[in-house]
Parts: sequence; structure tokens; C-alpha cells
Amino acid sequence: MSESPKAKSEPGNGHAPRRVRSFVRRAGRITKAQQRALERLWPVYGVELADGTLEIAELFPATADIVVDIGFGDGEVLAASARVNADVGYLGIEVYEPGIGHLLLQLSKADISNVRVMRGDAAEILPNRLPPRSLAAVNLFFPDPWPKKRHFKRRLVQPPFVADVIRVLRPRGLLHVATDWTPYAEHVREVTAQFPQLQPVPHAALVNERLAQRPHTKFERRGVALGHEVTDLYYRKL
Repeated sequence: MSESPKAKSEPGNGHAPRRVRSFVRRAGRITKAQQRALERLWPVYGVELADGTLEIAELFPATADIVVDIGFGDGEVLAASARVNADVGYLGIEVYEPGIGHLLLQLSKADISNVRVMRGDAAEILPNRLPPRSLAAVNLFFPDPWPKKRHFKRRLVQPPFVADVIRVLRPRGLLHVATDWTPYAEHVREVTAQFPQLQPVPHAALVNERLAQRPHTKFERRGVALGHEVTDLYYRKL
């Protein structure tokens, strides 16, 4: 996945801000179709970064629920979720242009109108651009686990990031983290345990909650084929 932990902490939570990126800057290989999509479809679906707070409700005036999907990769899950939940607004955040271009192609082909895309670092966007208590859910699916100990500081899920998630979630909003790296799941549990505002929720309690459902991805299926165990972690803001 693609966001960095350059996140501000909430005043008084005791966590100092840090500036370690959880992604490596690289251009990536972009196809001609993806490049054309960026040129042609970005004006339709793209949201430009700007100073000040984003009026996120104005992006989705006909929806009551807004979900942010962080590091959506090729956009497969984001597009599928938006297609199923046409009355929910989805804001995808990604840094890699090939993935953004691929998502734009999917949105246009399926005539999906309830998705907007921001190109940038989620750990900067959450504290600096999104208004407080504005989101029904935050999804973080298969972030880079940075498995080597010397790289743990690059993991996106750190106290400043969790503090920012709590700020932008509305009461009873959901944080949904999925990973196929068991040590990373334990890391998420340890970090979120520092925040009494987030209550762990078992999946069995969310079977009828549509925003907690997640389509399976090609990435996930490859991981399962390699013997990786997929863990979904859910937290509700109190």
C-alpha cells in the first residue's frame, strides 16, 4: 500500500509527530491506457490537493455515509464496493499513478459515479485536509507490513496515524484493517490498544453491516495460495 506515517498527533494525546514515510517513491510502470485515463478522467473523478480543509460533504451531496479507502492499489476492491453501495460516497487515496489510472478506467467502464480520488499521502491528508467526525469508515487493506525490524518505523499504523483516524471518524465509525502478515496484525492490535476511543469489534457482530464487508482481491488470493493467513481487524469509535 502507499501512504506514509507523516501524521500529526491530536493535541494532548502524548504522541509526537513523525515524518517517516511508509512507502518508497517510485514511478512504476504505467500503461498507455492508464496514462490516457489520468489525462481524460482525472477531471471527472480527481480531487486536487489544496490548502485548508476539504469540504468532503460537497463531493458527495446525495450520500449520508462517506468512506475513505487508503492505498487502494489497483482499485479492484474500491470499485467493487462502490458498485454494490451506490448510495455511499468513497474517497480513495493513493500515491501511485498506475493504480490510480487503473481505477479510473474501472470507474468509467462501469459508470460508477460515487467515487472520488486523491493523489497523495494519506498521513498528510487525514490530519490536514479532512474535517473531523466526517467519515463513516476508514479502510486500510493490505498495507506494506515492512517485515524487517529495522523498518518497523515505516509501518503506516502508528499512534499518530490512529489518532488522525479517530479524529476524522464520526461516532460509531469503523476502522477496518486487513493484512496477510500475522506479525503486522499483532502490531495493529498493540498500537490500537493505546487508544480507548477505539473498541475492537468481532467480525461476527458486523455480518449485517455493509460497510464492514470487503470483496476479496487478486493480491489476497495470491497470498492465500502461498499459505498466508488473512486477518481482518475492526474497530468502532466510541
